[in-house]
Amino acid sequence: MISKNRGYTIAEDIKMTEGVKCSCEAAIIGLYACAGGSNVGQMANKVAVELTKHGKGKIMCTVGVGGQVPGIIKSTEGTDEIIAIDGCPLLCAKKSLELSGFTVDKSIVISELGMKKGGNLDLEESDVIEMMSKVETALGN
Repeated sequence: MISKNRGYTIAEDIKMTEGVKCSCEAAIIGLYACAGGSNVGQMANKVAVELTKHGKGKIMCTVGVGGQVPGIIKSTEGTDEIIAIDGCPLLCAKKSLELSGFTVDKSIVISELGMKKGGNLDLEESDVIEMMSKVETALGN
């Protein structure tokens, strides 16, 4: 028998909830970031990591939501606020959440904050500081 139309059996769902735990678990403010193959995708992920380090939310597993991983879906259901941090206007993080049935409370797009999309994956510290400031302002922090 398949549960929740996600392709997992009930036994697998039970195993996930009883034994294997998602390391992200439930957070009050869930930060779901892009980690795409461009500088802005990497910046989205870096910003989510830094916000987590500063206690302004908790980075969660965006790809696990898209993959319908039962424990990660459960963790997402336990958040009070969902923030999608995307690198570019493709909005992969936001769309993954919405396609999984979640409402995104806030959506941040790094390229809309002034960072030009490119292929260089190495982030400059000055760019990280600038984007952190802009994201915190956008979030009202």
